[in-house]
Amino acid sequence: MAVGGAEHGAPVIVVKLGGDVLEEPALGKVSRDLREVAARGDARLAVVHGGGAQVTALAARLGHETRIVAGRRVTDAAALDVLAMVVAGRLGVELGAALHAEGVAAVGLHAGSGAVKARRRAPAPLAGAGPDTVDLGLVGDVTGFDRPLLEALWAAGRVPVLASIALGDGGAVFNVNADLVASQLAAAFRARALVAVTAVGGVRWDKDDPATRIARLTVTEAKRAIAAGRVQGGMIAKLEEAFAPLAAGVGSVQIVAPGEVAAGLAVPGSVGTVLVDA
Repeated sequence: MAVGGAEHGAPVIVVKLGGDVLEEPALGKVSRDLREVAARGDARLAVVHGGGAQVTALAARLGHETRIVAGRRVTDAAALDVLAMVVAGRLGVELGAALHAEGVAAVGLHAGSGAVKARRRAPAPLAGAGPDTVDLGLVGDVTGFDRPLLEALWAAGRVPVLASIALGDGGAVFNVNADLVASQLAAAFRARALVAVTAVGGVRWDKDDPATRIARLTVTEAKRAIAAGRVQGGMIAKLEEAFAPLAAGVGSVQIVAPGEVAAGLAVPGSVGTVLVDA
């Protein structure tokens, strides 16, 4: 029997999947994990996914140059074509199929559904890119979501799976950052939790030592740790990405590895890292 439903008004849980967990064997672990979460029936589940590494790989095979400026992808028409093929295409299909194989009643959504709304990002200076204005091309900023569509899917016992490609005015299509989509979706519904699933999992004091996993942090503690240099590299970004959704009223942000979503939601901090506003 397919799972995915919860009563109207049940809390929302948003799960964000990076491209590094959308290939086997991680994909299988994630799918089984999400089945357990959906089967509990105590929350309305939504999944957001990107796929940056896979987009870059296919672009190279097709002979398209990938331009990255200060960590941001410059998206021209050719790059957007590749994004559509990979994120809304292969990865969306494979993720949906893997979820259905586990009995999760997933419905894949992309720009064509209008589930995620966006407008083109205006050229502006970028941190780390010098003083010049940078035009990222067909990159969008999220302006909203089709709430009636998502509510209807939840009411029908389905799990929305949103690809990080959004619809703009006049049928324009934009590349949008999956972390921002997940964060703003969680904020829009004042989610009980936003769960980011990455290959590494939780934040560590020493990024190379799993024994230094940080089980729980408040925003204040996280900011102090960053300022003191106690966390470094990519771990800083993981923490900083949690600040905005928490400030917007999301109950908690969890950073976990594949296979840890259900355990983290059941006992926050038992796996990965849980961040709270206070």
